[in-house]
Amino acid sequence: MIACIIFLAVFGLQPGVEFSSGSFMTIGFEEDVTKQSLEDRLEELGYTNVIIQDVGESDLLVRLPRLTAVDKTALEAALTETYETIVVREFDDVSEMVAAETTRNALIAVGVATIGILLYIAWAFRRMPHPFRYGICSIIALVHDAVVALGIFALLGKMFGWEIDLQFVIGILAVIGYSVNNTVVVFDRIRENLLNSSRVPFETVVNNSLVETLTRSFNTSLTTLFVVVALILFVGAAIQNFSVILLIGIVAGTFSSAFVAPSLLVTWEKLRSGKTEA
Repeated sequence: MIACIIFLAVFGLQPGVEFSSGSFMTIGFEEDVTKQSLEDRLEELGYTNVIIQDVGESDLLVRLPRLTAVDKTALEAALTETYETIVVREFDDVSEMVAAETTRNALIAVGVATIGILLYIAWAFRRMPHPFRYGICSIIALVHDAVVALGIFALLGKMFGWEIDLQFVIGILAVIGYSVNNTVVVFDRIRENLLNSSRVPFETVVNNSLVETLTRSFNTSLTTLFVVVALILFVGAAIQNFSVILLIGIVAGTFSSAFVAPSLLVTWEKLRSGKTEA
């Protein structure tokens, strides 16, 4: 987490066109054109702040400042002179107002999901002492997952120019749901064992519950990872951000469900017991 926080602080995230105004074009070439060659040509045309990514075998995705219809036509004509035959497979333009609205809605979606998870877990464990404790520990584990995912994407953005887009937000929400599912399974076994073993120390009950659910959690995550890796290998750039964030999130979420959330419960209980004894 410390490494990921450093990546975020130093590199930051590269916002995609949905979160910052601009235009992007997916350009197909009949000849082999490298990213460096296209970047040099765009710089000659006056476009210095561009991001170029590979999409497919001979296509390049180019992120540019906002282009008017005249600018777009002139750019296509200039590139055609250089590379003879090009095909603009996709063109999108996002204004400042739309970008700000998308950013706000994405933050609201993550916030609503977090509050909903907290309330649901507190309600599900309402018969246990301090039910909100379970919800808060789950949320802290989710923060762990989010920090790891954001930090790694900040590094990928610095190294390869990867941008965050709506697929990234969808992936984060999917990871939140998946991670909470694993955490609830562990917490539910803790609840069952506490009801059946009222005289056993709390940390022993948590440890036993974790051991009982560990194989199930790892096997479930492993089978899901097979699917995600298949998406990365065979679908590729079309859903790159979504599949990569799922890969990172599932690994981080499995770890936090098994080793972060239950440990927080034990630590919180020890602190409470220490205060009670004092």
